[in-house]
Amino acid sequence: MTASPEQVPADARRARLHAAFGHADLTPEQLWTRYFGLGGNADLIDVEAHLEGLVELPDVDGDLLAVAVNERLDELRAAWRVPYSRPLRPPRPTTGPLAALLQLLEAARTAAPEQVVPLAAEGGRALGVEIAVHVVDHEQRRLVRLPGDGSPPAEPVTVEGTLPGRVFRTGQLLPSEAGGLPRLWVPLLDGADRIGVLEARVAAARDLEDPGLREQCSWLASMVAHLLVSTSTHGDALERARRSRPRSPSAELVWQQLPPLTAATHDFVLAGLLEPSSDVGGDAFDYALAEDTVSMTVLDAMGHGLGAGLMAAAALAAARSARRAGRGIHDQAGAVDEVIAGTFSGSAFVTGVLAELDVTSGRLRYVRAGHPPPLLLRAGRVVKQLDGGLRVPFGLGTAGVAVAEEVLEPGDWLALYTDGITEARDADGRWFGEERLVEFLTRAAADGQPPPETVRRLVHAVLEHQGGLLQDDASVLLACWAAR
Repeated sequence: MTASPEQVPADARRARLHAAFGHADLTPEQLWTRYFGLGGNADLIDVEAHLEGLVELPDVDGDLLAVAVNERLDELRAAWRVPYSRPLRPPRPTTGPLAALLQLLEAARTAAPEQVVPLAAEGGRALGVEIAVHVVDHEQRRLVRLPGDGSPPAEPVTVEGTLPGRVFRTGQLLPSEAGGLPRLWVPLLDGADRIGVLEARVAAARDLEDPGLREQCSWLASMVAHLLVSTSTHGDALERARRSRPRSPSAELVWQQLPPLTAATHDFVLAGLLEPSSDVGGDAFDYALAEDTVSMTVLDAMGHGLGAGLMAAAALAAARSARRAGRGIHDQAGAVDEVIAGTFSGSAFVTGVLAELDVTSGRLRYVRAGHPPPLLLRAGRVVKQLDGGLRVPFGLGTAGVAVAEEVLEPGDWLALYTDGITEARDADGRWFGEERLVEFLTRAAADGQPPPETVRRLVHAVLEHQGGLLQDDASVLLACWAAR
């Protein structure tokens, strides 16, 4: 374990404390008052004896005395500074956690994707910790350790039934002393998107309860997650690590069109997932979050393989292009119709739902083109199907296109899904079915599971129902409007 630059022997720390106290313009009583206000428990006599080297106080009390003296020295230094005519920004930090993060950020600007982990490990050592980076696979079942931190390779750990997996599932930092190795497990989040977990090994078990270190490790984890995702656009290292099996060309095409699996604002959380991740063909989803509008799209192209993937990608691109041009739901549907009918021969079609929510009014407008109706959850239970706005699938004509409306409330959940969810069959031929889907969503809401975890568990439940091998693509997009 690499020691922190400020880690010095106890007798040297006490000598420096005594010397600094001599410059702090404090009486012993004033020092004790500051120390006591910080939470110190020793009395005045013991503090004076510690300063003179006659009594050894516990490290925690010595640290509190150091804080009290250092704060006073900062006050004195500030008092002697010459004022400027206007406030100036502070200089670039050269030490401390911010300096470490800045060094990591600047070095990563020209780094190859494989260099992110070594750079992150260097940043961790600047904080006094040794780190390892574990990313989740695309099926969200295993956490895979990325190479580059100087440690030997390790076997992946499962998301279910492990402490690192619990951190991934809940998004909550947790300490561990398993195997006599104290460490912090920190969620790796790129915005709201779950990338994996950061393992931060500390020098001593007492460091696990240091709130400052916890916060600094969270800063580092956020930076590492962002760098992993941003550098993955021009390299394959992260993508290769997250794949448990090779992808088909159709899956490669569809995944490249998808937005992050999770996104959030203060008011809204969106989470999606699709399976089979390595061989998906016709399913796709999209969304767009703005301050006052949330747009959602779920598509299911006919057929399988690359042909279905091309059709799904074309439909998604058409809807996205129209939306980004400021066109509404009706025009987005028309754009998809035009692309499918004009590009693919015969009776090719795509089913789907296009939806747009005005967050200010709660008005949801949607079109449902031959697709299963979305489900509306309110107060933890499914209250209705959104079965309006029905029209023929995209690509088979535009006659009778109608935009349906529904009023949503803060706290509502909206589930958009493809028929691969409900039509998954077990060995006895029984459908997963809409009733089982409703029960699953109701139970997840009652358990307080957030949308990303609900989506993960739902897709895994569908896979398990069909023996781990889907006959059709299965996708879900879950939207949660935060209760006020």
